[in-house]
Amino acid sequence: MDDHTPPRTYETPPTTRPIDEAEAAREAGLAHNEHIKIASGFLRGTLADGLLKHATGAISEDDGQLVKFHGMYLQDDRDLRPERTKKKLDKAYSFMIRLRIAGGVVTPRQWLVLDDIATTYANGTLRATTRQTFQYHGVIKSNLKRTMAAIDGALLDTIAACGDVNRNVMASTNPAQSGAHKAAFELGKEISDTLLPKTNAWREIWLDGEKVLGGEPEFEPVYGKTYLPRKFKIVVAVPPSNEVDVFAHDLGFIAILDKKGKVTGWNVTVGGGMGMTHGEPDTFPRTADVMLFCKPEEAVKVAEAVMTVQRDWGNRKNRKNARLKYTIERYGLAAFRAEVEKRVGKALSDPKPFTFTNNGDRYGWTEGDDGRHHLTLYVASGRIKDYEGDGPKLLAGLRRIAEVHEGDFRLTGNQNVIIANVPAEKRAEIEALVDEYGLLKGAGALRRNSIACVAMPTCGLALAESERYLPDLMTELEESLASHGLQDDEITIRMTGCPNGCARPFIAEIGFVGRGPERYHLYLGAAFDGSRLGKLYAEDVNASEIRTILDPLFGAYAAGKTPGERFGDFLIRAGYVTKTFNGPDFHKNIGALKGAA
Repeated sequence: MDDHTPPRTYETPPTTRPIDEAEAAREAGLAHNEHIKIASGFLRGTLADGLLKHATGAISEDDGQLVKFHGMYLQDDRDLRPERTKKKLDKAYSFMIRLRIAGGVVTPRQWLVLDDIATTYANGTLRATTRQTFQYHGVIKSNLKRTMAAIDGALLDTIAACGDVNRNVMASTNPAQSGAHKAAFELGKEISDTLLPKTNAWREIWLDGEKVLGGEPEFEPVYGKTYLPRKFKIVVAVPPSNEVDVFAHDLGFIAILDKKGKVTGWNVTVGGGMGMTHGEPDTFPRTADVMLFCKPEEAVKVAEAVMTVQRDWGNRKNRKNARLKYTIERYGLAAFRAEVEKRVGKALSDPKPFTFTNNGDRYGWTEGDDGRHHLTLYVASGRIKDYEGDGPKLLAGLRRIAEVHEGDFRLTGNQNVIIANVPAEKRAEIEALVDEYGLLKGAGALRRNSIACVAMPTCGLALAESERYLPDLMTELEESLASHGLQDDEITIRMTGCPNGCARPFIAEIGFVGRGPERYHLYLGAAFDGSRLGKLYAEDVNASEIRTILDPLFGAYAAGKTPGERFGDFLIRAGYVTKTFNGPDFHKNIGALKGAA
């Protein structure tokens, strides 16, 4: 914790494994999801039967929780709700399907299969997420098994992309450091494979796999019957770029490099997380603590130890207080580290020095230290589609590139796509296709540092627009920035439709979090490298007021910044907003400290 945090009295951690028997769970007052998991038969529930019920496009409420473990969310088109309600029709149900792609790397062949799935079974778009994977929207229930079979045919899957498990593991994509990137990718892949649920339910339900006979099998030696208390997210970062936002996740590994750029070990971070609930100050986002250093050969064991401590110590009565960030707040970092070291079987070293300079992507062409070429494309909100008029034809263009590309594709944590590992002799051919389909259009400085969640119309949690609104807002703010000579300044801006924070708005220099239709909380003062949370500057801001509020702050920044000073740092130094030190401090001293002239 930060030095500004007062001394704390911590609770005594539990010493037993989680309750996994139905009667004991009822007596202990565990959350409803715990009962669902206990009764599910290792994530089966009644999903197989529910798929055969054609009278509705939905599934049962309990199965709606279980299907998340299989990589899916039941959704409906909220734009259509009023009309369908008026006609007494069922909601326009469909499923969002998220893939598990550790490190975000796919082959050209896999890209072509994923493209075909998008146009055959989904809504004609691929969406690159903030967790370095793809998701589909608009898949109807009758097409779920066909979609899963096609994904399996590409040697990919959706297991554990959602749910109370370790989700898709992110890894640094910085192509300039090819050796370190390779180490980061390999660590992410090994962690993903090691912590994957062992149940056969996914293949059994979606691919008509062979059922296991002879009673309920014990499939989960690491997870147990009840898996984790809540979702668990792991990332691997390689300084100086923090494009995976290591401080925003439950568990992180930061590469420590020698003078030749080789990974000598990993700093381990714990306890980051973005989600909170409006009006409930005991929920808050939190930046991760840098806990210890481990050698390369110890990293996977450390990852399993951290996750199993959270399995045993996490809150299973209140899901709003169940993430690892709250576990560490409750029991303390020292006790948590001691238990991790106990499970690893040895004492580990203290963290090593490191420096991050940003949490954005490197756009355009980059040559790696292995002589391969890499092109990072800006993808607005990660939505890979063909825009009308003179907009980029992303879906068609990347399809054509996949047909001739000899390297691979990499997704970034900022929703962008890298055409990676292009041999020097193939670069001109790739460039010609990029030009033909306009793939380098629409990427000014502000947009290059933007992220938005999906929100309306499909996310059931959204309170306000995000992906559909942020582009128009950025046009307004680009005009404002240009009027102050700031059009080329890199400023991070992120927007979410609700406080779950999927686009990580609380660590953006300008963060918007939906409160209701066309209303947002505005957060300012986060660090450009993603290491510090912002602070609530203005509540319930109407969309029409945003430019009016930010314009004078841009003016003050242009007039008063020091060389190299970032927007978030300036706002704190100049006294416009209070600095946030960590999670519990997030809700303190909120609001504008003074108005901009």
